[in-house]
Amino acid sequence: MELLNNLFVNISLWLQGLLASLLPVWAAQVVMSLLVIVVILGLGVGLVMVFTYMERKIIARIQDRIGPNRWGPVGVLQPIADTLKLLLKEDTTPARADRLGFLLGPLLVVVPALLVSSLIPFGDGMVGTDLNVGILFMVAISSVTTIAILTAGWASNNKYALLSALRVAAQMVSYEVPMVLSILGVVLLTSSLSMVSIVGAQEQVWFVIAQPIAFLIFFICALAEVNRSPFDIPEAESEIVAGFHIEYSGIKFAMFFLAEYINTFVVSAIAVSLFLGGWQGPILPPYVWFFLKVFSVVFVIMWIRGTLPRLRVDQFMSFAWKFLVPLALANVLVTGLVLGIVGPYLNDPYLSALALLVANGVMAAVVLAILFVSNRKAKERRLRERVA
Repeated sequence: MELLNNLFVNISLWLQGLLASLLPVWAAQVVMSLLVIVVILGLGVGLVMVFTYMERKIIARIQDRIGPNRWGPVGVLQPIADTLKLLLKEDTTPARADRLGFLLGPLLVVVPALLVSSLIPFGDGMVGTDLNVGILFMVAISSVTTIAILTAGWASNNKYALLSALRVAAQMVSYEVPMVLSILGVVLLTSSLSMVSIVGAQEQVWFVIAQPIAFLIFFICALAEVNRSPFDIPEAESEIVAGFHIEYSGIKFAMFFLAEYINTFVVSAIAVSLFLGGWQGPILPPYVWFFLKVFSVVFVIMWIRGTLPRLRVDQFMSFAWKFLVPLALANVLVTGLVLGIVGPYLNDPYLSALALLVANGVMAAVVLAILFVSNRKAKERRLRERVA
């Protein structure tokens, strides 16, 4: 069992030793870094193909359909057929588009997702780069996606693409605030910004038990960050055609398609690492546990897409600023108070998690009560205005 648990770590160490015996130290490090990049890129492309097939089958099941069933047994070769179709399509550029921005948009969308993937611990010792400021780097790099989408919409010289890009920017900026605040609760629990340290701190108790409100906020914000339903209004075909990528075709459109599914994997992997124990688990190898948890989160994301209707722009913007941000701030405040007052007296991680769980429940009840009272007063005020 020890051999399976450390299979990929042992392969990495063997490759490092082999390269060190054949090349200078600096050259061996460069080659090893390039191999890690190739593995992460290959993993991302492979997961995208799996996710597209998985989503089509799940949505088909929800809608009482069969789904892909022509290419290969039960349609398993459909992602390959889709890839070939996109690669063989003509790659066009609008006559009046900004050619440099039009080219950079798809590239800048994919790069942040791949960079963030290098910080995710896939198993014990299986991490591309363990930064001591990993969370900070992750938040900073993921923000580049907003600039890339704005670049693509502006460079297309299409008013619908620009309108959609501005909607995406507004949505991503709005939901990044509560997402970062929800992560602060985990940082307070571990006193670390390293993803590896955060996963290691969940050996006994997963943080989803101590921070259920933070997990819920992070999950909702993650849906908005990757433009998944019900937060897919920036790509609402009934309002603004295909969205910010309306002018893109062929391989450039495939880059946006690739980035969306890689981002879905990335936010699911971050949620697993921060709240669901990462690769922690009994019996099975750590990397198997990690991918089981990630696929479970991705399944829920796809399930939501096939279940919930799309929200209006004003609805999801109000939801972010008027509900999620205050709730995330309250969670940070409550977590800090519990850790500062009760934490020193609770050496048992289970008792600490129970104290935080109770505090989360009280906080949620208070916030919901305040919202209920404020909404009721707002309805009464509107009713008086109508009568007057």
